[in-house]
Amino acid sequence: MSFSSISKQSGHILSTEKLPIYYDLLTPVTSTGTVLPAILFVHGFKGFKDWGAFPDVYEELARSGFAVISFNLSLNGTGKSMTEFDEPELFRRQTLSQDLRDVGSVIDAVKSKLITIDKLVLDSDRIGIMGHSRGGHTAITAAAEFAEIQCLVTWAAVADYTKRWSEKMVNDWLRKGYTDITNARTGQVLPIDRVVYDDAMENAEKLIALNRVKELYIPSMFIAGKDDESVPYSDTEKLYRASPSDEKDFRIIENTGHTFGVSHPFEETDFPPEFTEVLDLTEGWFLDHLR
Repeated sequence: MSFSSISKQSGHILSTEKLPIYYDLLTPVTSTGTVLPAILFVHGFKGFKDWGAFPDVYEELARSGFAVISFNLSLNGTGKSMTEFDEPELFRRQTLSQDLRDVGSVIDAVKSKLITIDKLVLDSDRIGIMGHSRGGHTAITAAAEFAEIQCLVTWAAVADYTKRWSEKMVNDWLRKGYTDITNARTGQVLPIDRVVYDDAMENAEKLIALNRVKELYIPSMFIAGKDDESVPYSDTEKLYRASPSDEKDFRIIENTGHTFGVSHPFEETDFPPEFTEVLDLTEGWFLDHLR
């Protein structure tokens, strides 16, 4: 069933560090008492919930009968602006551990009805999760960590985040305690503290997607762009092959890269065909396995 109207409400909950996790909840406008499965969306590194065409994705999924919860990870570096990196002091210590705890906080908020909507019921035992890039990496670890998650979709996911770091970055961390990266979109130089490196290395069994995907028997779809310039599609293939699920799929989208043809800001009237294909696959997977 497709719904013509959707409702959106925004708010925040607190992380385990008592920092705000800003979220949007989108739901179809439907009859009172309707029980809706929920889908969580996890953004990537240097990302945020309102990046590019992502908000349009949430709307499309809500029209298909899901409660969609998108949120900014508490240490992603964007504050009340939602889209600007105005809190670099948080970004510099954004660990995989805290990202995982943030997903847990969102799930807890759904279960305790801190995230809710009048007249509708969010099914906290029927949750799907999807994520892009590093967000796909986190989505996998979260799906292994939290039993409430029953369905998974990843877009251009990183398989092992420790392999993303260059020798120079590691040397910087070990020698001076931080390394610098440049945000290509904004030109900002952003420091990252050694705690990010230490956290991942010391807790790899729990935090690295390629390790945790081996625990997942839930329906899982892995999607990647053939010409991904940032995360090679071979990462997604590794994750797919390591998954023991009987219900899994791996799709390579031809002639497209890391963001499937969209950028930020997204001001086009129509999606590129490659992005439409990704969205159709995602929507179909959740309709088949989460409804």
